[in-house]
Amino acid sequence: MTHPQETNPEHLRRSLSNRHLQLIAIGGAIGTGLFMGSGKTISLAGPSILFVYLIIGVMLFFVMRAMGELLLSNLEYKSFIDFSTDLLGPWAGFFCGWTYWFCWIITAIADVIAIANYAQFWFPSLAPWIPAVLCVLLLLTLNLTTVRLFGELEFWFALIKIIAICALIVTGFGMVAWAFRSPDGHVASLANLWNDGGMFPMGVNGFFAGFQIAVFAFVGIELVGTTAAETADPERNLPKAINSIPVRIIIFYVLALIVIMSVTPWRQVLPGKSPFVELFVLAGIPAAASLINFVVLTSATSSANSGMFSTSRMLYGLAEEDHAPRAFRRLSKAAVPSRGLIFSCVCLLGGAMLVYVVPNLVTAFTLVTTLSAILFMFVWSLILCSYMAYRKKRPELHAVSSYKMPGGVLMCWVCLAFFAFVLVLLTLEADTRQALLASPAWFAILGIGYALRRKR
Repeated sequence: MTHPQETNPEHLRRSLSNRHLQLIAIGGAIGTGLFMGSGKTISLAGPSILFVYLIIGVMLFFVMRAMGELLLSNLEYKSFIDFSTDLLGPWAGFFCGWTYWFCWIITAIADVIAIANYAQFWFPSLAPWIPAVLCVLLLLTLNLTTVRLFGELEFWFALIKIIAICALIVTGFGMVAWAFRSPDGHVASLANLWNDGGMFPMGVNGFFAGFQIAVFAFVGIELVGTTAAETADPERNLPKAINSIPVRIIIFYVLALIVIMSVTPWRQVLPGKSPFVELFVLAGIPAAASLINFVVLTSATSSANSGMFSTSRMLYGLAEEDHAPRAFRRLSKAAVPSRGLIFSCVCLLGGAMLVYVVPNLVTAFTLVTTLSAILFMFVWSLILCSYMAYRKKRPELHAVSSYKMPGGVLMCWVCLAFFAFVLVLLTLEADTRQALLASPAWFAILGIGYALRRKR
């Protein structure tokens, strides 16, 4: 009889190339939040939304740099569970890993709801639970194969998003250059950004309101950290992927929003509609709605696919640290943590079905995305705390590091203060306040789980 260790690999394989990692980094930074949420953020903040995305992008770049230095300081670290356990203690690994797992389950639920809605664009008579179930089965099948196939799929999914955004930017700037006049008499011009109440037309309150939704648009930017154990040549590829984040944020977020608000005056951007579709319709491209629907569908599928990938790796890491059942440590012949993957997919399906019980889908979506943003900020904060502990406990590793975080400990404090500021902003709106009040329940459940585990 063959020993299970002989048929099943013991370790995750480094199968992801630089090409995969670069595109996973982009795919992680361009979520469904940009395609669908940008209409709402523009209507709340006006042109000042550009500064909102820039500020959040800068803060998260420093979080990524801290994570990069930590992962490269010890190549035994497979993800943030490992370094938070090592530097802050077992409780941090437990809280970080399970919270990150829960974050992606919530985000994937939001994506599956979005996918079901987009599918109804083409099949209006289809019951929404059918595309939801089919989507989860597809994600399970894709992720049960090899890691390389996951990387390949994410590569193409991200490429579709990039092409769509680049097409939008080129089309938009073309309309501005030709002084395009819309049917209602508005001329496309960069002056539309400031000639209607300046850059801050909604005042400080409008500017602050933009942060609540914009943070959700950035969740997944840390995905590069969960692929660390499966990346070939991490010393070369990880810094490359992290360093290109600011350029990508400027191109994909800031330029896209400048174009949208130059062509359509910001007051006419409808919060309930995707400004991407509206711009292509204005440009007179008849298939625009179907085309962008396809792009947003692949974007949501890509996000949910990344979510399933990272949840299975988190459960594997938690089981390795003895924070989760040992069954999750078993890898399939393709070196995939299949049991963790199946468990995550079952939870995702249960959550998605539960959401259909809620009468108002929009309310459920806002609650789900806000809760997700709050928990992601907790994970980002733990990365920063781990970095400060590393600077204190391992000064010799920092001294020889070839990839030092700029600003060091001071920037960690600045980023933590920023996250605290965003939490305060979440108390201003009724729907985001509900999610904020619900979040301590998750930490209470984790606290009980950790206490029981310690007892055992």
